[in-house]
Amino acid sequence: MNESKYKQVVNYVIEGICKGTYKKGDWIPSINDFRKLFGLSRDTVFAGIRELKSKGIIGSNPGVGYYIMSTRVSSVHNIFLLFNEFNEFKEDLYNSFMDSVGKSAHVDLYFHNYNRKVFETLINEANDKYTSYVIMPGKFEGIGSLLSSLSGNVYLLDHFHPELKGKYSSVAQNFEKDTYEALVSGLGYLRKYKRIIMVQKDRKEPVERYTGLRIFCTEYDFIHRYIGTTHERIIKEGDVFMVVNDRDLVDLLKQASKQNLTPGKEFGIISYNDTPLKEILAGGITTLSTDFKQMGRTMAALINKKTIETIENPWKLDIRKSL
Repeated sequence: MNESKYKQVVNYVIEGICKGTYKKGDWIPSINDFRKLFGLSRDTVFAGIRELKSKGIIGSNPGVGYYIMSTRVSSVHNIFLLFNEFNEFKEDLYNSFMDSVGKSAHVDLYFHNYNRKVFETLINEANDKYTSYVIMPGKFEGIGSLLSSLSGNVYLLDHFHPELKGKYSSVAQNFEKDTYEALVSGLGYLRKYKRIIMVQKDRKEPVERYTGLRIFCTEYDFIHRYIGTTHERIIKEGDVFMVVNDRDLVDLLKQASKQNLTPGKEFGIISYNDTPLKEILAGGITTLSTDFKQMGRTMAALINKKTIETIENPWKLDIRKSL
């Protein structure tokens, strides 16, 4: 559906209220009237009607039509915010988004926890209730038809879906590019090692990280491996572990203690997503992070724009003693 077309219906009513043409209780044109006025399909007109209803601007009388229910048409956002999970990094994103989106916005936060059925149910139940839908889809594929059914503006967060580029604005990590560029930037520290091992579970984590690692290793002559966990894994000297899950990081440090190995000397560690604890843990853990606070600010800014934009969120490699 062409968003700019159904917005003609929304803007027509809002402008009529602002000019005084429509007052509370007045009837607005019927769906057929709007079709003739703008040359739109019934579905496109109804999308505009649904947005006006979700904003609380119009109400309906079955069998009669739609009427002005409220003349308060300030740019209040009613936002459905769907995260994949809640952790320390997502809390930073959420707080940054809330600080930036403005006090007039109403935001409802939900979680799908990587469950496809929960993901679809939450989105379907939210339809027609919000003006904007900010969705963190993770690795779920084939979601285009589900998103296109939503009545308001849709925005994608954190995980980029190439097939949806140009349809919805997004702020996302480029997992392949970020991993590759971060490794290149830390090449001087990596040269004393022989093998780089990516540690993450496939179910929820982006495999693009490993793609970035493989490209780097091919170009700069490193051996690479991909494993699901560090639990009970023997550490070999010359290995660098790129660890996503903090539990794997703890297991790795426990194993290093058993083998009397020191991170940054006999082997290396790069942990995804920085936290204050990692600054001091084992003398300092090197981290590769996207800037979740910036992601929140950028998404809040996108909600106030009419254009569709695809934005890659910036990354940062913090070199510490573990490398």
